[in-house]
Amino acid sequence: MKITILGCGYQGLVTGTCFAENGHTVICVDNNADTIALLQEGKLPLHEPGLEELIVRNLEEERLSFTTDLPRALEGSLMVFLCVGSPSDKDGNVDLDNVLSTAEEIARIREGYQIIVNKSTCPPGTAKKIEVLWRSRNPGDVVVNPDFMKEGSAVDDFLRPDRIIVGCRDIRVQEMMRELYSPFLRTGKPFLAMSPESAEMAKYATNAMLAARISLMNQLADLCEAYDCDIADIREAVGMDSRIGPTFLFPGIGFGGSGLPRDVAVCARLAEEAGLEHDLISAITAVNQRRRQQFLQKILDYYGEEIREKRLALWGVSFKARTDDIRDAPSLDIIEGLCHAGAQVVVYDPVAGPKVAARYGEHIEMAQKYYGALDGADGLIILTEWNEFRRPDYARMGKLMREKVIFDGRNLYTPSVMKEQGFRYFSVGRKTV
Repeated sequence: MKITILGCGYQGLVTGTCFAENGHTVICVDNNADTIALLQEGKLPLHEPGLEELIVRNLEEERLSFTTDLPRALEGSLMVFLCVGSPSDKDGNVDLDNVLSTAEEIARIREGYQIIVNKSTCPPGTAKKIEVLWRSRNPGDVVVNPDFMKEGSAVDDFLRPDRIIVGCRDIRVQEMMRELYSPFLRTGKPFLAMSPESAEMAKYATNAMLAARISLMNQLADLCEAYDCDIADIREAVGMDSRIGPTFLFPGIGFGGSGLPRDVAVCARLAEEAGLEHDLISAITAVNQRRRQQFLQKILDYYGEEIREKRLALWGVSFKARTDDIRDAPSLDIIEGLCHAGAQVVVYDPVAGPKVAARYGEHIEMAQKYYGALDGADGLIILTEWNEFRRPDYARMGKLMREKVIFDGRNLYTPSVMKEQGFRYFSVGRKTV
C-alpha cells in the first residue's frame, strides 16, 4: 500500500518510517524545505534513538521518500495520515488550524475516495469537523488513530505497541486499519475499535491518568520526607500491587514535555466548557508546578544570600532521557530561578545542549563534558536521568568540586553511599544525608 504522511516531526517520522519498515511505500510531506533536504540525505532534524538507522535503510530500499510536493505525494495514496501540530496553550485551548487547513488542502487537491487518518492529538469532535471539510468536496472516511509513543523509545513503542486504537464508524475501514497494523500485533496485543470521539478522548484520558500517578507520587514523597520514610521503599511496595503496577511511580521534580502538560490542561478545559467540576484534574497540574518551585527553593535555602557567589553545575536539561526535547522541561524553571538568584550556572546535557545554548545564550555556561561542568563547582544539580549520570566516579567528582553538595531531582544515587563518599546529598522523598 502507498501511504502519505503529512508532517515530519516526531510522530510523522516514526509513523512513516515504521510503516516503510514493514513493506509499505511511504512518502512523507513537510512544508519545511530544509527539513526535507536533511531527511533526503538520511539525517534527522531531531534526536530519537534507532530512527536514523531505519530511515537510511528504507531510503536505500526506496520504500521511504520525503518531499515538499503535496500533490505528488497524494497521487495514488489510499490513506493519508495527518501528523501535523495541534498546539495548546497553558489554559488547554487547542489550536486546530493546522489540522483543519491541512485536511481542507488535501480535499482541494485530491479527487476521489480517500481515507484520512488523524494521528494528531485533538479534542473530541475534531474528526467531525474534518469530515465536514472533506465530504464537502470528496467522498472519504475519517479515522482517529491516536499514538502512544514516548519520546526516547518511540520506534520500539510503534513496532511493539501496548494496543492500537482506531476510531471509525465504517466497519470496512476498521478492518483495513486492522490489516495495516496486524504486523505490530502479532504478540496478541489488542486492536480496539470505537467511535472517533472516544478515540480522541482516549489519548487525553491516558495522559491525564499517567500525570496523576506522577503528581500523587510526588506528594507521597513529601510525606516520606516529613516522616523519615524512604520513597524508594514505598514505590517498590506500591508497584508490586497488581492493581497498580510499577510504571510512572518515580518521584522527582515533576513531568514536562509536550504531551502530559498539554493533555491534562485540555482535559480541564473540556470539563470547564461542559460545566463540570475538575478539581482533581486541575490539582495534577498544580502539584506538578509546585514540585519545580519546591526543588528550586531547597537549593536557594541551602545557599542563602551566598548563592550569588556560587558556581553550580547542572546535569541534564531535556524533560526526560533519550531525547533533546526541552519543551516545558522542569529544568528550565530551575535554571531560570538560579540565574535570577544570581548564581553562575554551568550546564551539561548529552543531546539537548545546542537547544539550551540557543535559549539562554550568555546567561549560562555550557560544558562539553559532564565532568567538565563540575570543575570548581560549589554544587551539582541533577535534573534528567541520563544513564551516563548513574554510575559516576565519586572520587573524581569530589576532587573537581569546591563543595561536595548534590541536589538530585531524579534519585539516581543511594543516600548511604553518598554519605560514605563525603557528599551532602539532597534527594526526593528520602532523608537528607
